[in-house]
Amino acid sequence: MTTESIHIRAGNRAYEIIRDGGFDFDRVTAYFAPATGPRWLAATGFDLALLTNDLLGRAKPVLLVGASAGAWRLAAWLQPEAEKSYRTLIEKYISISYKRNDTPSTVLDSLKAITNAYIEDDALPFALANKKYRFAVITARTRHLLASEIALIQRIGLWICFLSNAISRTYIHDFAERVVFYNGAKPPHFCLRPEYRGKFIPLSNVNFKHAIMASGAIPLVVAGIRDIYGAPVGVYRDGGLIDYHLTHNYASSSEDIVLFFNHQKRIIPGWLDKKLSYRHPQASVLDNVLMIYPSDTFVAGLPGGKVPDRDDITTFIDDESTRIKNWWRTVECVKPLGEKFIELVESTQLRNVVEKLEIH
Repeated sequence: MTTESIHIRAGNRAYEIIRDGGFDFDRVTAYFAPATGPRWLAATGFDLALLTNDLLGRAKPVLLVGASAGAWRLAAWLQPEAEKSYRTLIEKYISISYKRNDTPSTVLDSLKAITNAYIEDDALPFALANKKYRFAVITARTRHLLASEIALIQRIGLWICFLSNAISRTYIHDFAERVVFYNGAKPPHFCLRPEYRGKFIPLSNVNFKHAIMASGAIPLVVAGIRDIYGAPVGVYRDGGLIDYHLTHNYASSSEDIVLFFNHQKRIIPGWLDKKLSYRHPQASVLDNVLMIYPSDTFVAGLPGGKVPDRDDITTFIDDESTRIKNWWRTVECVKPLGEKFIELVESTQLRNVVEKLEIH
């Protein structure tokens, strides 16, 4: 069923739990934030509702896991003043200035400034020792042509990678290695499963910000981060290259829920799968997922009738004030989405509106 503003869908096991009336926020053991670029602004209302109402991590620590913009969002949750940090991220992200002569290096400099604005160095020990949340930042250590900062070479590498990935997603590992940076006494459980391919590296005061910036280093747009402390040498780029949306089951057990706010209905495994309509996540990945996303009617009411995206930057390159106004307007419009979901949970109506999350 659709509410006026949001859709709510659940994987097979999560659907059973919710329909049986067994959902509460203490069942949520993981909150996943996808790699979405500026589309993350559609999630701000949902995030802030959860943060201000202190709904996650009350009974036991919750895994916050994300790539790219998702990791940026969730890094704010670990800070001593999480809501203030999150709102600073929104403000700095929206107000960043883009120019026609920007290069991947200058864009990286802008992202560094944002990172330093919303994450204070003095707060890193608190973030790493956070008792409510465990954090996992997904990055991609690129290989061969993808590791080059020469645009033409990197572009050729991406095309070869795209064609190989179109044949089989397993080929993505020939071009990029998944590297997850985490805090806590031990690696996240999904990293220890047999199907996991990649490395996992502890976060520290030294590499925390570098991991965040690497996770958002979009190929061809942002310069990669080289040789992150404590991790294998190499050029690290956007984690969405491998894990764009859901590609792992982040639930710690079959009785737990993975909460997931997405900007759209479709779940896309990797960044290079966006144009591959036949590419979907494995059904087992979705078993414990509770996904919320805005309805078409709601999105139609946003500026331009769409969720913000990177195209806005080029569209309004000479009219920056309009882009900034549109993005702030989106943040205002999405404020009620999280409260709407909370209302459905607290009124026990969630079980009546939830639908099966099916692969299309």
